[in-house]
Amino acid sequence: MDVRRRVGLNVKTVRKERGLSQEGLAFECGLHRTYVSGVERGIRNPTVLVLEKIAEALKVPTGRLLDEPLRKSRAAAR
Repeated sequence: MDVRRRVGLNVKTVRKERGLSQEGLAFECGLHRTYVSGVERGIRNPTVLVLEKIAEALKVPTGRLLDEPLRKSRAAAR
């Protein structure tokens, strides 16, 4: 999996776990909502400084955003 896609999936997963909207996360990071959307879709290539801002806002270690996403079974997702 492309690293940008992996980061995007991790950001989206953690953001949803925290109950944040893209707009809320963007506000916490000092970023624009459309930039956060691009990161989540894997079309933006955020710098390590931006990844650090996002991780701090999500209250996770920066490396967590680079980890392989956990695969959920279809049964567990229902």
